[in-house]
Amino acid sequence: MPTLSDQERELFEEPNFVHVATLDEDGFPHASPVWVSLDGDDILINSAEGREKVDHVRRDDRIGLSVHRQENPYHNVSVRGRVVEVTHEGADAHIDALAKKYLGEDTYPYRQPDEQRVIIRIRPERVKSLFMG
Repeated sequence: MPTLSDQERELFEEPNFVHVATLDEDGFPHASPVWVSLDGDDILINSAEGREKVDHVRRDDRIGLSVHRQENPYHNVSVRGRVVEVTHEGADAHIDALAKKYLGEDTYPYRQPDEQRVIIRIRPERVKSLFMG
């Protein structure tokens, strides 16, 4: 398993949007922007039951991510990995922490009634980065 360099880690720790690509049932890629956090070298995203990416990763654990620094897109990281866990445990607290990171809000303001949050844990298998300019 590759480890993230300090520069790569910074891009994930800063409030940069990450684009995640999953595979739908027909094998076509589905890409969407997400918020992330790190747990060691694992990348954590948060979603809700019923969303396409959650269904996709339960069927096929392959996943791709890309992130770039908002002020300089020539600082970027691409990750290819596998989903090693999808869990409800801690997901509500996790989305609140992400809301603090990305919005400056103490609680996630877009929660829907009866929404069940999930954490998707991604273990990188390949990491490529570019830091220019």
